[in-house]
Order: sequence, then structure tokens, then C-alpha cells
Amino acid sequence: MHLAPVESPSRRPRARPAALTAAALTVPAMVLLVLVAVSWHPLMALDGGVARAAHRRAVGEPGLTHAFRILTDWVWDPTTMRILGGAAVLWLLWRYRARVLALWVAGAVALGALAQQSLKAAVGRRRPAWPDPVDSAHNAAFPSGHAMTATVVCGLLLWLLRRYGARGVVWRTALAAAVVSVLGVGLTRVWLGVHWPSDVVGGWLFGALLVALAVASYERWRGPERPTDRREERC
Repeated sequence: MHLAPVESPSRRPRARPAALTAAALTVPAMVLLVLVAVSWHPLMALDGGVARAAHRRAVGEPGLTHAFRILTDWVWDPTTMRILGGAAVLWLLWRYRARVLALWVAGAVALGALAQQSLKAAVGRRRPAWPDPVDSAHNAAFPSGHAMTATVVCGLLLWLLRRYGARGVVWRTALAAAVVSVLGVGLTRVWLGVHWPSDVVGGWLFGALLVALAVASYERWRGPERPTDRREERC
């Protein structure tokens, strides 16, 4: 199916909604970051209770746990997500010759990886430890790299599909797949006992914030669509 850029100004993404979304996400993301960094007791207690309950279920249901390991290690893992983002960049270059937009998407995905590792290093939160683990993971816990990467990549892909006029079945299918992937990967990380729930929420918040900032900055920098923009983004 050939998707062409939406040329009507009323249908194109605008900087204002994305900027407002970024502003709205900044507050909860920073609040959660501070609460985790200072080990706020009510949050730690909630994290511990949910994590213990999830781990008991994971140990007691090995079949479901094995399925979740496949999903988290091969389907929704950061490497797979980044490959998907790279495929979108190649699609933009090959199909539409949209060099600037392709660079922007690639930069946003790379920035997400850098931000994720920087936050992990700054907070230095320990992962859950169990006497009978069902999975293992390394480096710091907050934020969840799986949740953040899935949010960044899926969010950017949805933005691109909207920008290039996806509607109907294509849009609904893409939206459903993105929601299942983002929520699903968060569930698997807690179920497998390698993340606290607030790690996953932090990954979602910071991932969504990065997408909103990427969209807002691109739309602000590009400004109103010009004829040269259309030539650049078409075959």
C-alpha cells in the first residue's frame, strides 16, 4: 500500500499538541525519577508487593513464563525494536527520499538509547533479587530499557504512519500492535522478576516524553509544509 504525505495543513501533525504533551509528561516523569532516586518508602513498598506477587505467579506457571521469555527476548527486546526503527528509516529514504525526516527518526531512536543508559547510570537502582529466579538481567533497573525502547520506536512509527496518511485497517492494526507491544513488554519484565513496576512506568513515561519532544521539535523546525518538502518526501 502506497502512503503519501498528508498535504492538508489541518491534517498534518502540529507542534503545539506535541509540545503540550511533552510538558504534561515531564512532570510525572521527573517526579517518578526523584521518588525512585530517594527510595521513597511508599513507592518501594508498592514495588516490592507487586514484584513478589508477580514472581510467585511466574514460578507457579512455567509455561506462561517461558512464553513471556520468548516475547521479551526475541519479539519486544530493544534490539528487535531498534531494527524495526532502522527499517522505518530505510523506508523513508527509499520510498519517499525523506532524508531529513529519516535522520530525525534515527536520531530520536539513538537519543532514546543514550538517555536510557544515562538514567540507569545516574539512578543506579538495583534489580529485584530472588532465591529462585526465572530470568536474569544485568545493569541498573531504572528505567526499564525494554519498556522505554518499545515506547520510543512504536511511538515514532505511529507518528510516521499518521504523517503519511495511514487510515482505516492499516492505522487500527498498527495502533493495536503498538499498544500490545508497549504494554506487553512492561508486563513481561515485571512477571519475569527483572524489573520493579516503577521501572516499567518510568520507561513508558520517559519514552513517551522523548517521542513528544522529537515530534514537537521536528514540526517546529520544519514549519508549514512547503512545495520542496513534498518533493523530498515523495518517490
